[in-house]
Amino acid sequence: MTPLVVLSIIIIYFLALIAISIYTSRGATSDTFFTGNRQSPWYLVAFGMIGSSLSGITFVSVPGSVGKSGFAYFQVVIGYIFGYWVIIGLLLPLYYRLNLVSIYTYLEQRFSTWSYKTGASFFLLSRTLGSSLRLYLAATVLQLFLFDAWDVPFVFTVAVTMLLIWVYTFKGGIKTIVWTDAFQTLFLVSSVVISVYLISHRLNFSFGTMVEAVSASKYSRIFHFDDVNSPVFFWKQFFAGAFIAITMTGLDQDLMQKNLSCKNLKDAQKNVFWLSTTLVIVNLLFLTLGALLFIYSEKNGLPIPNSTDELFPRLALNEFGLIAGIFFLLGIIASSYASADSALAALTTSFCIDFLNFKNKDEKTKTNQKNAVHVGFSVLFLVIIVIVKELNQQSLILTVLTVASYTYGPLLGLFSFGMFTNYKVRDKLVPFVCVLSPILSYWISSTSEKWLGGYQFGLEILIVNGMITFAGLFLISFKKTKQAASSK
Repeated sequence: MTPLVVLSIIIIYFLALIAISIYTSRGATSDTFFTGNRQSPWYLVAFGMIGSSLSGITFVSVPGSVGKSGFAYFQVVIGYIFGYWVIIGLLLPLYYRLNLVSIYTYLEQRFSTWSYKTGASFFLLSRTLGSSLRLYLAATVLQLFLFDAWDVPFVFTVAVTMLLIWVYTFKGGIKTIVWTDAFQTLFLVSSVVISVYLISHRLNFSFGTMVEAVSASKYSRIFHFDDVNSPVFFWKQFFAGAFIAITMTGLDQDLMQKNLSCKNLKDAQKNVFWLSTTLVIVNLLFLTLGALLFIYSEKNGLPIPNSTDELFPRLALNEFGLIAGIFFLLGIIASSYASADSALAALTTSFCIDFLNFKNKDEKTKTNQKNAVHVGFSVLFLVIIVIVKELNQQSLILTVLTVASYTYGPLLGLFSFGMFTNYKVRDKLVPFVCVLSPILSYWISSTSEKWLGGYQFGLEILIVNGMITFAGLFLISFKKTKQAASSK
């Protein structure tokens, strides 16, 4: 694929995004940026959240993981369904009842200022780091297939990437992103479907024979109940998936902001229900794609790279022809940008609402400060991506979910303690509890093999982290007075 073809695809793609932005941001105010005037169609939000929930890392890593663990990742996906039902039944009713813009203001209402700022800070930390690393992948693709051919520095590639996102999000915010994410999800899903079709065609498979071949292959095993110490043991994967969904969707301003832009609670709940259903299908497609990639490589004697994440890019760009290469490029850009643009809007919202106290400011001040914060986070993304490049980004990208397990654990503890107990906390001690919890969780994870008979923690360390935070909050808690309890 020539640089000129890549450049043409990117120009057309972003012209479409900018056109959507211009259309959706007409008459936009700061409230439009934060809430979309609470007029977002639930079905559009549900479809667009597929792209936001996934990322470029998922796009290459889930197919690549099939070579090592088969369809075991689907156990995590089953856990997602349970987690989404918790969001539907517990979290969304709470957020809508309190009429929240930033979900972390719940912590202020339930506890006080230090708890509120601590929760918002952990979100800002986790989303800034995680989204920067995810966006790195899109910048790397642009560098590899376009800017390297013209000897353009990587920092310029990242700057262009951030500028493009800023251009189509800075005015309309969440109202624009609901539409652009749906647009990008369309390309993400299409690229996977087309890739599956093209590989099946190369293997002379009909749909029926493709299903039979994948089912009969060594890669199709889903359930693992035999070894509790295995990282793919079913209950470890299931509960990790459930709590990943609860924390990284239900306690995440990025994804909840889209739900809160729906007209009412019922629409938001329908959105999450259909999102959970659709994600099962999409992840099954990713796993099927992975099995086909390995079957194709074995049948044609192609070497499997040491890093199996590289298999899909290599075959799509070098083996399956121009159409496969174009849709891979569109898919990787769509998945990366759909995750990053909504994160940028959510980070701007959280900082403005949670730290700049937008409640009592006039529209002009809100607009100026919102724009400044939006630019600030864009620059911060750029700086983090460039630093990651210098620190050998590959090993860092592979730890994104693990890092999230440590940074979202305190949020899990804070929200669960607030929702399931009637205790107050000594608010100034909350930051110490929330910082200590990930540290203790890391120590437990790194030493567990010695004192738990070889047991290795995986993503379920998130649950341990939340439990430690919950216990710490209990230790610094006291009973509410009757007056305080009645005001809850």
